[in-house]
Amino acid sequence: MSSRETVLARIRDALADVPAEEGPEDVAVERAYRRSHLEPGQDPVELFAERVADYRATVHRATPEDVPAVIARALTERGAGRLALPSGFPTELLPSGSRPWQWQSEPLTVPELDALDGAVTLAAVGIAVTGTIVLDAGPGQGRRALSLVPDYHLCVIRVGQIADDLPDALARLDPARPLTFISGPSATSDIELDRVEGVHGPRTLDVVIVEQPVQQPVEQPVEPS
Repeated sequence: MSSRETVLARIRDALADVPAEEGPEDVAVERAYRRSHLEPGQDPVELFAERVADYRATVHRATPEDVPAVIARALTERGAGRLALPSGFPTELLPSGSRPWQWQSEPLTVPELDALDGAVTLAAVGIAVTGTIVLDAGPGQGRRALSLVPDYHLCVIRVGQIADDLPDALARLDPARPLTFISGPSATSDIELDRVEGVHGPRTLDVVIVEQPVQQPVEQPVEPS
């Protein structure tokens, strides 16, 4: 008997007492695992900011009124002038003034994205325990390439979007949407443990945490990748 036949025989033996008409959805599965690793009384927003900074991203805190100025300061410090801006990004959050920011809208080819200084997006969800930002290609976020190809990414997230841990975050997301999980700037290490940044995505990440909710953008169709 081959290994394959042995495995299949064991599966048949294990299912011998299962009625033929029974399906997986007919049997409730107890899910008693721990849903959050936050300590009692721990502030998820403070933990999120701490974990994001641990990944060598730069964290900015702002009120809704301060967001344009905070974004302007971050872009100036990065020397970012030509930026991708996804459909649905709230215009009231964009900086104004004499500096000639050039906001590039879709459709953009990969070479055009690569030639930009960076991209500015919203987020769908944040995860406090892991310091992770999740994008789902919704309004103000754009398609996945928009936040992966340019070398710089500035992401705006509201405190109300920050979930305690992964189970809570997944409950807020639609698994049918294209989800991108971002834990700091792109980085990898070779066998000698030499860290290299910017291989799989942006080399530099700025995260603006808005202390109070900002107006949600209107849902718009997602451009094809």
